Formats: sequence, C-alpha cells, structure tokens
Amino acid sequence: MITITDCTLRDGNHAVRHQLSKDQIRQYAEQADAAGIDIIEVGHGNGLGGSSALLGVSSIDDRQMLETARAAIQHGRLGVHFIPGLGKSTDLELAIEVGVDVFRIASHCTEANITASYIEFVKNQGKTVYGVLMMTHMAEPNVLAKQASLMAGYGADAVILMDSAGHLTPDDVRWRIQAIQQLTETKLGFHAHNNLGMAVANSIAAVEEGAQLLDACIKGFGAGAGNTQLEPLIAVLNRLGYRTQCSFEAVAGLAYTSEHYLDCLTPHIGAANIASGIHGLFSGFAPHIKRAAEQFRVDEFELYQLLGQRRLVAGQEDIIVETAVRLSTAN
Repeated sequence: MITITDCTLRDGNHAVRHQLSKDQIRQYAEQADAAGIDIIEVGHGNGLGGSSALLGVSSIDDRQMLETARAAIQHGRLGVHFIPGLGKSTDLELAIEVGVDVFRIASHCTEANITASYIEFVKNQGKTVYGVLMMTHMAEPNVLAKQASLMAGYGADAVILMDSAGHLTPDDVRWRIQAIQQLTETKLGFHAHNNLGMAVANSIAAVEEGAQLLDACIKGFGAGAGNTQLEPLIAVLNRLGYRTQCSFEAVAGLAYTSEHYLDCLTPHIGAANIASGIHGLFSGFAPHIKRAAEQFRVDEFELYQLLGQRRLVAGQEDIIVETAVRLSTAN
C-alpha cells in the first residue's frame, strides 16, 4: 500500500503567495479526507513559522490553519512541514497542542544534523515523524544515503526525498534510493516538482525502487511549475498494480469540486520553470527572480544561470536581489 500525502494546502500555498483562507482550507481538507487521502499537509508554503516579509506573510496564522484543518479531517491524518531556523520549537509545541498527527522535519540535503533535536522531541511526544531532505539533486547518492541514515538514527519513521527544483530524472531518483537502501532499512518517500515534466515518472521510479510514501497536489497545485499531479499519479499507480487508499475516481471528483473554491489553474511548465529545473533552483524562486529581473532591468535567464552557479537554496531570496543588482551594474 502506497501512502499518499496531499500537499495542496501547504505547497499549494506557494502558488497563491500563501493566501489560502480558512474557508478554502476547511473545504479542501473535508473533501480530501472524504476522498481517502492518507495525510493532508497544511500550512504556509515554507512550513511552520514560515510567514515573514522575506518569504511571504500568510493570510491567517499557523494556529488558525491547523485548527481549521483539524476540525475538518475525520479519517485521515493532519501533517505539517517544519524547517529548523524558519520554525522554532514553540511552533512544534503549537502543532502538537492542536493535534497534528504527522510531523515532517526538513533540512537541506547535506544538513540532516540540524534536525536531530527536533525529530527526537516530536518522537518523544508519541507522534509520527518523517525526516525530509530537500534539494536532493545537490547531493550525490552516497552523500544523500549518509544523510538519510542520520535521520533514521534520530528516530525518523521515514525519510522523504524532495526534488525541490524539479531537476531529477528517473535514473537520478533510482540511484539515490538504491544508495540509501544500502545503508538503512527505513521507509522512504518522494516529493517531486514538475519543472521538466518528470514528476509522475520520477514518483513511479521511486516506488519501483521501494519507496512507500508519495507526495502530490490536486491539479499539480504547488510552487513553480507545480508538484506531482494527484490525479494522474493515482491513475498510473493503480494501472501498475500499486494499491492506494484513494481511487482515481475519488481524486477526480476532488479535482472537479475544488475548482469552485481553489484558484488553482491547470498547471503548465513555463520557460522560467524549465530554467529553474535546468539550473537546480528551488521552484518557489520563480516569482522572486522575475520581479528582480524586471526591477533591475536584467535578463531573467542570465539571472537564473548566475543563481544556479551560486547553488542557492530556499530561504536565500535576498541573494536573488543582490545578484540582480550586481548583474545590472556589470551590464
């Protein structure tokens, strides 16, 4: 059985500049729960404590988002994303108080050590906790394997690999999962972005190598070019004989009904999203790069190239402006 985490109400928040409302969260959480989704992840696009002037101020705070979803979810589990440094221990305490079931403690793919105390804290509260390695294209398989084994050692119930830039190919995914499996027997999951049109294929490659958890969003609603689209993912999984709690018919119905209150246009892969994938940049950077290029009158794709060379990761949005300024003066 493949466990599905629906990130529509968290990663999808990126797509609307973190402006999902209480009513949107309530309606979608109710309907996703009724459709049989295993885990419904909720929050600011950057996770607990992410609301800020730099990353975007959410329309409602973490407590309101989580309490709204908690009241709506009757069968599945409520999940959150947490990045140490953006979020604090008090944010985890708030989520525990509200009744969150699944905690995903995330770090850059080479910095698993910063998650140790947070994974241990949540685990000691009797909660399910997953370690999350972000931007996994930036680490070779053997390096990634060591980082995943660290998270498993801290007590993580599973480790999720995030292709945050939509940069990987199916073979890239296979090599990473194979390397991890040589070091640890922990459960593995995969979270894809669709910058190069590979999200479903990469997710299937992960499952074929033994991953048991997959992330997706309704209609691909997510940062940049969007996440793995839930509807075709379930259809392909079922066609290949993999069992899921939710059926294609149920998620297709969810896609139709959510059109009435979620402003998630059918995702397409824009040139900027492809550039982001090519240069290995976080999918959520796209609007920031476009804005900086326009403000300082520099070439958007030259800016992508320079930022890719600097190996930026989420949370370094200020460097986008700095690089655009330097490019404008150089020209």
